[in-house]
Amino acid sequence: MKIALAQLNYHIGNFENNTKEIIKHIELAKTKGADLVVFAELAICGYPPRDFLEFEDFISLCEKAAQEIASHCKDIACIVGLPIKNPVLEGKDLFNAAYFIAEGSVKNIVKKALLPTYDVFDEYRYFEPNTQFDCVVFKGKKIALTICEDLWNINDNPLYVSCPMDELIKQQPDLMINIAASPFDYRHDEDRIKVLADNAKKYQLPLFYVNQVGAQTEIIFDGGSLVFDETGTLKAEMKYFEQDLQVFDLEEVQQVKNKYPTAERASDIEQIHDALILGIKDYFAKSGFKKAVLGLSGGIDSAVVCALACKALGAENVMAVLMPSKYSTDHSVQDALDLVNNIGCKHEIIPIAAAADAFDSMLAKPFDGLPFNLAEENIQARCRGVVVMAMSNKFGYILLNTSNKSECAVGYGTLYGDMCGAISVIGDVYKTQVFKLARFLNQNGEIIPENTIIKPPSAELRPDQKDSDSLPEYDELDQILYQHIELKKGSKEIISLGFDEALVKRILRMVNLAEFKRYQTPPILRVSPKAFGMGRRMPIVGKYMD
Repeated sequence: MKIALAQLNYHIGNFENNTKEIIKHIELAKTKGADLVVFAELAICGYPPRDFLEFEDFISLCEKAAQEIASHCKDIACIVGLPIKNPVLEGKDLFNAAYFIAEGSVKNIVKKALLPTYDVFDEYRYFEPNTQFDCVVFKGKKIALTICEDLWNINDNPLYVSCPMDELIKQQPDLMINIAASPFDYRHDEDRIKVLADNAKKYQLPLFYVNQVGAQTEIIFDGGSLVFDETGTLKAEMKYFEQDLQVFDLEEVQQVKNKYPTAERASDIEQIHDALILGIKDYFAKSGFKKAVLGLSGGIDSAVVCALACKALGAENVMAVLMPSKYSTDHSVQDALDLVNNIGCKHEIIPIAAAADAFDSMLAKPFDGLPFNLAEENIQARCRGVVVMAMSNKFGYILLNTSNKSECAVGYGTLYGDMCGAISVIGDVYKTQVFKLARFLNQNGEIIPENTIIKPPSAELRPDQKDSDSLPEYDELDQILYQHIELKKGSKEIISLGFDEALVKRILRMVNLAEFKRYQTPPILRVSPKAFGMGRRMPIVGKYMD
């Protein structure tokens, strides 16, 4: 039996396009001699559909698309994911399901049993868990068909009390197929391979796993579909961050050593780079946008975002706005211009000194006798926000936010100023990683000016300002933030690692107090195991770690 894995980029709610792409790849799999072609979890509607699932018409359109797909399954079978209605009154109204289609009709329906409700997942909000397990029989083979999380209950600390494969193995299947919507983070590919290899080894069955690719607002799917033999040996690894279709012979997977290629392991920074490019590209393409605008300060954050945007959208579709204040240094303006010259994007220079002075004059009476402080600094940042939003409104540009994760974590940013934007490109990338991204972007020649990389970071909102005036050095700050945010450690645990007690408590207090700001920021492209946004839900007025 020849099995094709179709790793596609779906668009949530775009039934016409999703259906067209699925049918196109059914036909392509036919030309490659496949007996069965496998598509991803909720492929018909896109993942995650969230509250679209509450609309009756949305579910009806899924079923209509499935029937159209079925009509093309002649001389080939397919597996495709979609939400379906639960006919039983008790419980949730829907199942997260997979159709097994052959000879033009749906032959089997498999429902997801394990519904994740952690991090970015919220499936139990919508779906009823499956409790009945049956293999699919096709061409004399029994297929244990599961959906994503159904294979993830195999670690030392299981999240669920049951395991679908423990039930399906009783029917003596010949192979496993798992359809998934497994989001990217720069640590997840290794975890994914281990979990799936452990399944193949435990049940002594070959395993065919298909993931999807593409970005759905902040969630990015990296593809990397996989094939294992019955010993848990990785036999094939499909492309990352690209659509792909490959055909695998079941007998060869079981018998032939190194028949199929595996992808080369990329570094964390290279994966982050590729994910952010895909995230920008899909945010614009799936929203119907083409052109981006951002504030370009001469600093490393905006430089990296500008470079990534130009790679994703084309330099001709990116507008960089330089907005020097009276505190901006000549070299910052020059660094920004050097980047523009290196990349070739559009740019405008719009000084904000006059606007900031006008606000200072307007507020002179209520501020009389009070020293210059954060209020005047933030006025400048908000003037810049007004300028880039004006450019957005006037020319139809979409504003890219350029704040990094370190700043987001400790609240080092101005609401309605540098924190505005439609999508946050590097809000899940720590400052120390931003420097590594800059070096990666420069690996084939200078894009980010060297002076931008080596100069001390500064917001330039007061004379001779440096980030280190307000924040710990980023090398130490990011280590503590990683322990707290990604690894979920409290102050005592972090202090026990050797970090200064006063510093740890100061940083965690800043993180806690900045929660109200993060609730008002744009969606953040998720590249880490724990990103701000829907995957990290903290109370704004909580006292814990205050």
